Amino acid sequence: MAKHKSLASVSTSVSPSKAAPQPPVSKKAGPPVAKAVTAVEMGAQQREISVSEFFTKNRHLLGFDNPRKALLTCVKEAVDNALDACEEAGILPEVTVQLEVMATGSSATLPVSQATRFRITVTDNGPGIVRQQIPKIFAKLLYGSKFHRLRMSRGQQGIGISAAGMYGQLTTGKPVKIISRTGSKAPAHYFEVQIDTKKNEPLVHESKQIEWDRPQGTQVTIEVEGRYQKGRASVDEYLEQTSIANPHVSLIYRTPEGETKQYPRSYHELPPSPKEIKPHPYGIEFGMLLKMLQDAKSQTLSSFLESDFCRVTPALADEMCKAAKVSPKAKPRDIRGAIAEALYHTIQATKIMAPPTNCLSPIGEKAILSGLYKQIKGEFYTAVSRPPSVYRGNPFIIEAGLAFGKAPDSATKPEKLAMPLAEGEQEEGDSELARVIRYANRVPLLYQQSACATFKAVLATTWRNYGITQSRGALPAGPMVIFVHIASVWVPFTSESKEAIAEYDEIHKDITLALRECGRRLGIFLRRRERAASEFRRRNIFELYIEEVVEACNRLKGGKLPTEKLKAQLQKIASLRTGGIKTDETLGKTGAGPEGLPHSIIVTAEGIEGEVPPTLDGSRAVAPAIKGPDKMQNEEKLPSSKPGGRLTARARHVKNASSKVAEVPSLPKKGSSAQQQAGTARRGRKAHQVRKKK
Repeated sequence: MAKHKSLASVSTSVSPSKAAPQPPVSKKAGPPVAKAVTAVEMGAQQREISVSEFFTKNRHLLGFDNPRKALLTCVKEAVDNALDACEEAGILPEVTVQLEVMATGSSATLPVSQATRFRITVTDNGPGIVRQQIPKIFAKLLYGSKFHRLRMSRGQQGIGISAAGMYGQLTTGKPVKIISRTGSKAPAHYFEVQIDTKKNEPLVHESKQIEWDRPQGTQVTIEVEGRYQKGRASVDEYLEQTSIANPHVSLIYRTPEGETKQYPRSYHELPPSPKEIKPHPYGIEFGMLLKMLQDAKSQTLSSFLESDFCRVTPALADEMCKAAKVSPKAKPRDIRGAIAEALYHTIQATKIMAPPTNCLSPIGEKAILSGLYKQIKGEFYTAVSRPPSVYRGNPFIIEAGLAFGKAPDSATKPEKLAMPLAEGEQEEGDSELARVIRYANRVPLLYQQSACATFKAVLATTWRNYGITQSRGALPAGPMVIFVHIASVWVPFTSESKEAIAEYDEIHKDITLALRECGRRLGIFLRRRERAASEFRRRNIFELYIEEVVEACNRLKGGKLPTEKLKAQLQKIASLRTGGIKTDETLGKTGAGPEGLPHSIIVTAEGIEGEVPPTLDGSRAVAPAIKGPDKMQNEEKLPSSKPGGRLTARARHVKNASSKVAEVPSLPKKGSSAQQQAGTARRGRKAHQVRKKK
């Protein structure tokens, strides 16, 4: 019975009708089909992006693409804000920059070369900031007073200092700490703020009044991740170049190693305060004109053109309306479509005076010379400030400077023995190239050099015409620093990090013209120095034979000739024949220095020529650029301007002053003609030959 049951159970288990389902035959699986997204679902994913969120993910656009550059950018933005505030308030800036190495977590403080976290503290003596404005200035992007003003300033977009605080917030999580005081009787306010990146609004963590030892000013402290390294494109170079273009600033820099560097004020005048101007008609585009028409407060089109633009008079406004076939009394808001386009083209075709230039504050030749002379050691300095020009309706001024050579004390080095060089080998220093320092609104530009219009203009200048070696497509060779500055109400930077200037034809042309003028002055200096060196070598050759000539003359006179007097007179003649006092001045053999060039300084071992503002310690004396009559009377006779030609006015004056000098007995007297001199010489030779025959 049990046996039958087992068979039945077995049969039941294997019956096809009641058997377990078999797995399907495996087929090659295809790619999964994505579910289609509807427009409703796509719309639900859209949301507004704040400017803070955008720059948080794209911080490289603001100059925070590597730790070394990020540290420099934070210092740069804080210093620029401090200088702008002081100058706008009419205060000679005094700025202190301090870098400190911070410990990361529980680890001890690392050496400076290995440190990755720094605290930046920038303090100024400016007017301070009103309490209500502090959080928005330091913790809100695109907030400021400079974007809408056509007026020269270092900052323009309202991004810099708040972006530096945002970078510190992202890398260290620390808030920006601000202390500000508006006057000696006002309280000092302390804030700790961060940015709400989703809303682009400030988050105030702490706000209180504190005791501060400064009567007024602002102090900003930011803790960031970075890397400190000296050399090119470093914090040290930025502050050094800032002192060159801003000689009116007193700057103190405390390095992470504990060293204190001081850049004292060498120019005690504030730059002229720029004035705000209205937009120029040539500087707007069609879309901007439409927006201005809709936002206009004027009742008529004629008054709108007159009040909202510069250099537009009532008569010119009526003329433009008539040319565009629009009524001058039409309401600005009614101007649209084809009528507005016709008005725009008429404005662009009308001849309008260039915008005013009181909105700019150039450095000036004297200040450029002072800055270069203070920071760079050389033999020759010059500066050029071009007349104002315009691009896209925006006025700008190009300034250029040049420092050439090495200081006289460093130029005199012991000569090395000449060694034969292998094929292709060069002497040390032969490959030294010029250094280009670029500025925009007094701010140094340290990155993206090859993309900058300034650098391209330097490469395009033919420096060989001025006696400087230059390979094709390369910088000129030699110990030279080239300074270029653009001052404008709106500098056309190539990116938000403000490191390079766009290549506008008007800007490139003005930079080239300024560099050529600097090159011409340098060429004059080099040619003058080379001629003087050649004349000095001739003088040395003459002096080798003066002793022998004196002894021979003394023997002819039977030992009765005053040898010292004759020797002095022959040396004087040799000096006059080889350029006289002019050669000595050019080579620095006198204490007065060489004759100067316009807006130039020439440095020698004995003297300085040019207009240099005296330093604080008064260590460098300045000789006048143009010598007066009193000095001329003490100089020797100069050679004529052309061989056999007339003497220059200066040479005639010196000749008259030195006409009483004793003559050498055997030489013809002054004032005789060339034929008389030749006849006297012939008669002397014949008489000598007759005596010799007897």
